[in-house]
Amino acid sequence: MQPTSRETAFTDLRRVVIKLGTRVVSDASGGMATMRLSVLAAPIAELVSRGVEVLLVSSGAVGLGAHTLDLALPIRSIADRQAAAAVGQTQMMATYSEEFGAHGLGVGQVLVATGDFDDRTRYLNIRNTLLRLLRHGVLPIINENDAVSIAELKDLDVHTPVFGDNDKLSAILASKLGADLLILLTDVSGLYDRNPMKHGDAHILHRVDEDWSGFETSEHKPGMSRGGMKTKVDAARIAVRSGCHAVIASGLDPEALPAVLNGALEGTWFPAQEGLNARRRWIAWGTPARGNLVLDAGAVNALRERGASLLAAGVQSVTGTFERGAVVELTDTTGDVVGRGMISCDAEAARAWVAGNPPAAARNHHALVHRDHLVLEPV
Repeated sequence: MQPTSRETAFTDLRRVVIKLGTRVVSDASGGMATMRLSVLAAPIAELVSRGVEVLLVSSGAVGLGAHTLDLALPIRSIADRQAAAAVGQTQMMATYSEEFGAHGLGVGQVLVATGDFDDRTRYLNIRNTLLRLLRHGVLPIINENDAVSIAELKDLDVHTPVFGDNDKLSAILASKLGADLLILLTDVSGLYDRNPMKHGDAHILHRVDEDWSGFETSEHKPGMSRGGMKTKVDAARIAVRSGCHAVIASGLDPEALPAVLNGALEGTWFPAQEGLNARRRWIAWGTPARGNLVLDAGAVNALRERGASLLAAGVQSVTGTFERGAVVELTDTTGDVVGRGMISCDAEAARAWVAGNPPAAARNHHALVHRDHLVLEPV
């Protein structure tokens, strides 16, 4: 049952993930927005003092490092991007340590990369670290490890990465750690019914329920940040499908974050839905897709309308290199994503099966992807 108000939904919060965008962390010159972060630190520290566990996901390291190294944005060189990330991360943590320290709150840095979520042992190590920091009353500051993650991603045989921006990273963390609320702070007040940069009469949407289609979201401007409103809406979708509320609000307005935490009508609220179980969350967001299956219209209809398993007869093509049990992306003939699933055979066997020559092992699997191992995108 959908909550009727934010005040009701945000009562008795236990764990909150807050993501600060690059334009919130940085000032107009590209340096650290120290005064803004000082203002934001107060309500976050107050939330922790009430016994709420808070995790902070912060963008901005690459932009800050580029400012220090006098590198033009956007950075084209992978090596320069990694160097900027290394320099900027140090500056960012020094500022966070000072600002939260003024409120008696210690911070700890946790850098993550794509492979950390694909490998269960590495993921559990990160989870244990985060939970232990929270137990000690320390605020974890989390960021994608841009100093190494691009090189690591090139070494992975993946179709799509687990995450490619901190919006999605924050949503995955909220999902995996069972957070009650995800707050995405950015340089706009929320999601609008139309692009406010193009339409002066655009209106902010204070609540978005299950129908997510038709929003005209502005993409990011070239420069420091990688995200945009689309990535934030996608992150909110991940959160709510995991049973976590999400809010997109302004990080530039000093009153916005306290208002959100008090359940006021601030920003755009995406109410939590009934959450997917752990296995389906892992299929949907917890590991890279190792390949792609293109489905015909009949197969798409069978999955969406009848809750059927995916049969080889409905697959037009198979791409990628993967083993049995890997997660693959499912798309229709126009390229739109239908969902993701855990496949019952390796890539070579899947291609043979689709071509009408099922391998002997297929006798034990009537479907390429069983419906219990499918997660479909909302229509």
